[in-house]
Amino acid sequence: MDWDSWGGDVLSPEAKAARAPVRPGRVPAERELVVERHDGYVGAVVGVEAGNVHLEDRRGTVRAFPLGRGFFVDGVEIELVPAAPKQAGPTRTASGSRAVEGLKARVALPSRILVEGVHDAELVEQVWGHDLRVEGVVVEPLHGADDLAAIVDEFAPTPTRRLGILLDHLVAGSKETRIAQAVMTGPHAAHVRIVGHPFVDIWQAIKPARLGIQAWPEVPKGEDWKRGTLRRLGMPHDSQEDVGRAWQRIRSRVRDWNDLEPELLGRVEELIDFVTAGA
Repeated sequence: MDWDSWGGDVLSPEAKAARAPVRPGRVPAERELVVERHDGYVGAVVGVEAGNVHLEDRRGTVRAFPLGRGFFVDGVEIELVPAAPKQAGPTRTASGSRAVEGLKARVALPSRILVEGVHDAELVEQVWGHDLRVEGVVVEPLHGADDLAAIVDEFAPTPTRRLGILLDHLVAGSKETRIAQAVMTGPHAAHVRIVGHPFVDIWQAIKPARLGIQAWPEVPKGEDWKRGTLRRLGMPHDSQEDVGRAWQRIRSRVRDWNDLEPELLGRVEELIDFVTAGA
């Protein structure tokens, strides 16, 4: 398929519109709906008030915009309108679990889940955020696995203060696997659970069909995977800002657990079960 006809951006509104049928123009501003503005701003709906929609970006900043045209969902321009009042009844969260109505803040458990990187933490929050708040579980980014043993020692897990860890590229012979094996033979092994997915990066845990591609590009070992992927997709890739903007556009395509690969789904559920078992 020739991406050049869309300016080299497979996630652009033009590219998506050319591959998909036209959707209805009016879309309700449902809470947690991720939309993109015509100026490139991406955020999730957190509220509607006085004719404005409030969008929260990945940094937690909330901005207000007038309802109406100028928004995109899955690359298709839509008219954002107020959502109709919801009828009472059971609903499902993005992870597929039953939503807890009237959820109030719960004191966080002493146990923690660490995930390898900010992007990992954002994706876990997007899909499992409701479940985590119900259980009182805090997810924190782990900035690389190299210092994992020291981090576990400092945390000092106990039977009621467990530590769950999600690593990228946990496959036979990888650096991450060697680090995990060392921790799991250490003094804290009984109260630590380390799991992982086979992907080089959390981006690959998103089904490529959500981006309109058949598969994630192959990036040679030694080349920065994110920038190499963006280059092969014809997207800006020269700076960390380019990578950050691309990730927000990619993550905005994730609607719920159905858009993620099963190799990630099972591992996150396993960690949630592990850390809450000691509560």
